Amino acid sequence: MENIQATKQRFGIIGNDPKLNRAVEKAIQVAPTDISVLVTGESGVGKESIPKIIHSLSHRKHGKFIAVNCGAIPEGTIDSELFGHEKGSFTGATATRSGYFEVADGGTIFLDEVGELPLPTQVRLLRVLETGEFLKVGSSTAQKTDVRIVAATNVKMVDAIEKGRFREDLYYRLSTVEIHLPPLRERPEDIHLLFRKFAADFAQKYKMPTIRLTDQAVDLLLKYRWSGNIRQLRNVAEQISVLEQNREISYETLKHYLPDMGSNLPAVVGAKKSESDFSSEREILYKILFDMKRDVNDLKKLTLELMKTDNSAQVKEEQSSLINKIYSDETEDQLASIIEDDNNHREANVEVFSIPETTPDHSRTDKYQYAEEIQEEENLSLQQKELELIKKSLEKYNGKRKDAAEELGISERTLYRKIKQYDL
Repeated sequence: MENIQATKQRFGIIGNDPKLNRAVEKAIQVAPTDISVLVTGESGVGKESIPKIIHSLSHRKHGKFIAVNCGAIPEGTIDSELFGHEKGSFTGATATRSGYFEVADGGTIFLDEVGELPLPTQVRLLRVLETGEFLKVGSSTAQKTDVRIVAATNVKMVDAIEKGRFREDLYYRLSTVEIHLPPLRERPEDIHLLFRKFAADFAQKYKMPTIRLTDQAVDLLLKYRWSGNIRQLRNVAEQISVLEQNREISYETLKHYLPDMGSNLPAVVGAKKSESDFSSEREILYKILFDMKRDVNDLKKLTLELMKTDNSAQVKEEQSSLINKIYSDETEDQLASIIEDDNNHREANVEVFSIPETTPDHSRTDKYQYAEEIQEEENLSLQQKELELIKKSLEKYNGKRKDAAEELGISERTLYRKIKQYDL
């Protein structure tokens, strides 16, 4: 059996991480058999290397190796691509065509992104795995094929099965042996090694000196999340090699090539919002509206107290804090985002939602009311007092919005909007 280091060198696999070595070892072990293999891992981790190892070390190495990206073929033509079609079987089928399973007879087919296969195609693939037979599109005659299937996916298959997007029986047929490739962030010792290899390759390709990282830049390289994994690392190395004049790359220089350095949190790419996501957002929206209503009532009381005490610094400070909270840009943006997502998702016949009242009122039978009319506890108009406060601040600072906004405890943008609203 070929050893791990020799195999990695032969197929250009760089790194000494134990998880990576285990994946290569499993590929070497299953290669002499005809067992179906499922390669899992995030996008960009190099899953395409494992099927090549398996095919090259198997007894099928002299047969054909065909790699098929299932996600790149339109749903209407994928059956024809994989299994072929008869002349006249559909519009445009001017001649009989052999599919990949017929062409690769005696060899290996690598089904990349197998989780993207449509359900009807999954049924056809399951038949090939179980009986070695397939039907061309438009044909009623079964054909035999002797093909080994190695599949790969970055989809969480258990979730796909639960949501009805992937057949459970096909999953178990494909994953007789599962080989998982770790993401780059779980291989920190390999990151700089890979970067140096890519930098050397691009220096040779573009005929220029090799770039080198300072110690601080290396630390940044290792701490970055690399959501795009090896593919992203390679792209960054190529960009820097081509664009930078100075061949010694500092921390600041490298930082410009790493997106989202302000937040090194994982991001969900391409995920669709579920019903539970929208329910959660509605709850947040209810809470914001509920809190704003309570703050408006508190602000009215504080304004009345300010009228009575006039020189109370504590009341002014609390009032400014409440105004800032109610009219903050962050609250407005959050509300706008949630409302927009919610409106796009809900159907036309959804009932109006409701919010519980702030205090129990046994005289009312409806415990959940969307909005209640705010009764005047005193003959005081909040809008008039707000207008009066804004006028006084602007007069005090001779129309300087920035200073007036600071005293009012609101943003300059909010003050500008109020000025337009009241036509000041």
